Amino acid sequence: MKKFATVALSAVLAATGLAGLTACSDRTYTIGLICLHGDSSTYDKNFIDAMREACENLGVSDQLTIVTDIPEGNECYEAARDLVDQGCQVIFADSFGHEQYMLKAAREFPDVEFCHATGTQAHTSEVANYHNAFASIYEGRYLAGVAAGMKLLEMHEAGELEDNNYTDTSKTTIKMGYVGAFPYAEVISGYTSFFLGAQSVLQENELDVTMEVSYTSSWYDIDAERDTAIALINRGAALISQHADSMGAPSACEDKGVPNVSYNGSTATDCPNTYIISSRVNWVPYFEYMIRQTLDNAEIDTDWCGGLGTGSEYTDTTGSVVLTELGSAAAEGTEAKLNEVRAKLQKGELEVFDTSKFTVKGEHITSYLADVDDAGDYVGETEAINAEGIFEESKYRSAPYFNIIIDGITEYGVAE
Repeated sequence: MKKFATVALSAVLAATGLAGLTACSDRTYTIGLICLHGDSSTYDKNFIDAMREACENLGVSDQLTIVTDIPEGNECYEAARDLVDQGCQVIFADSFGHEQYMLKAAREFPDVEFCHATGTQAHTSEVANYHNAFASIYEGRYLAGVAAGMKLLEMHEAGELEDNNYTDTSKTTIKMGYVGAFPYAEVISGYTSFFLGAQSVLQENELDVTMEVSYTSSWYDIDAERDTAIALINRGAALISQHADSMGAPSACEDKGVPNVSYNGSTATDCPNTYIISSRVNWVPYFEYMIRQTLDNAEIDTDWCGGLGTGSEYTDTTGSVVLTELGSAAAEGTEAKLNEVRAKLQKGELEVFDTSKFTVKGEHITSYLADVDDAGDYVGETEAINAEGIFEESKYRSAPYFNIIIDGITEYGVAE
């Protein structure tokens, strides 16, 4: 069996990086973490940091093995088998494309728990030891969009926008740009909620916004993300956000002097002049739950989805969806506005995907069959809009299934 480079958490302080280090010991490692990349990826670093924190909180720091740079291929299955050989009782993989290989391992090793971020098949696979988990990050994206809207409003009122930053000659509709990895529901759900947050602020002030989305066809490609951001800026985007995992887009924004809303962590150090805010999933509550359930030989939820108010049952960790501190580029009054909107979201007074707030080809939609069961045919089978007109994202499985292109958003291929 192929062996992968691993790192025990107790050896981290002696290490200079995650990949390429091997933990040599006869002892059993209870928890395994499989990562698509290493901690140079903002996406993977978010998982790595959260797992370390959860293990420390629960007093099991010496029972963790992390493997990095595991592609979305059979290498994931082999890494999972390797972790089982080391004695892991619960194994977590962090990337969408790892799912079929985690399922393969789960079927082969029924006494080990396999958990997976952003996956879609746990509720249909009938594999009892396989589980999906995610969070209502669309709420965080919406709040980040509110911060973006506040910045665009400030720039408009200060006369800082150029003619090409507007969609119309009357200068009442401002352009944004968005760097997406793939046209998957997870990405579409995220950028739509971000757009709706920005739009809510601007429409309150008799303005509006449009957004161009370009895909890089990769979760992590610094050059493609940078080039895509620059192309969007050249087409008039006054602000850029992203669902891609490198510093490509934020660094391009810093070079061009264009405000940026990042993802999975602050870029304030590298982008001090343009960074506004970032939203991210805080995986600590789930990891603590996953580990504790495993150690107690208790059942893990088939689909788990945390939200703004979802904390840990075991420690004082709060919030599975969080925002970073505001950057220096944030508009005056942003913090107060975010507190106001966050309170409404948590009280249920505001719904991100309220269909009365957006249109599709000029019409409000009242019914939509979402591809919740993900049979591989991309055919919807589950009614996702309730009687109150709310698209119920992440209700029927943890991973997003909102994949509607609403008015105001235009998709492009890979930008040149």
